[in-house]
Amino acid sequence: MATKTRRQAAIRRLLEERGPQSRSPVDSQEKLAAMLVSMGLPADQGTLSRDLREMGVLKGPGGYVLPRTPAPGSGQSPAPPTNERGFLDAPLREMLLSAEASGQLVVVRTGPGRAQALALEIDRAALRGILGTVAGDDTIFIACRSGNGALLLAQGLSRRAGLKGAPK
Repeated sequence: MATKTRRQAAIRRLLEERGPQSRSPVDSQEKLAAMLVSMGLPADQGTLSRDLREMGVLKGPGGYVLPRTPAPGSGQSPAPPTNERGFLDAPLREMLLSAEASGQLVVVRTGPGRAQALALEIDRAALRGILGTVAGDDTIFIACRSGNGALLLAQGLSRRAGLKGAPK
């Protein structure tokens, strides 16, 4: 097995075992590098940055997080079809605080540091009617093809997130 493949498999294992909810999450590249060295897989900062980017790993407030769906070109199985029940529900329930339509935009609110991770999940879901997303720290703007599409998207995201009083 090639060094890169072994290193990325080790990174994946470490992030699965030491996710943001664990007692000792991987919250820096220095910590990750030290863990890899202890496994006999040394890597410099540039190599780790490339690996994390290729793997689609995001850094949230609790540390590094694996994507729920594979990164494009990662060689892993493609994302499930958008009509597969529950595909986007878990990230929505975990991160979405509100979704409101305004014209052809949907303004989504998340907790601090979670907007980029949720925007990535929304982008990867390839939902119909979405032109694109722009994410900040705790806010996502979703551009839709139509005003009606924006309203339906806001309602659907809120409902799938299980928000009380979701727009009707």
